[in-house]
Amino acid sequence: MSSQTPVYDRLVAERGDIPVQVRGEADRINRDLARVLPQTSPSRPSAPPSLFEPKAPTSSL
Repeated sequence: MSSQTPVYDRLVAERGDIPVQVRGEADRINRDLARVLPQTSPSRPSAPPSLFEPKAPTSSL
């Protein structure tokens, strides 16, 4: 870091660069999930049927 952020620099020296560690873990989890979950298109999930639309007639047997 720069000398303009001495508090942050001291925290990084004492505790480690937590944002970098979190970013690394998030990337790892994202890679793991991409490996085990099927790939789907990024489109919107289908909306549930509306309660206000008439139901389709059922065939009688």
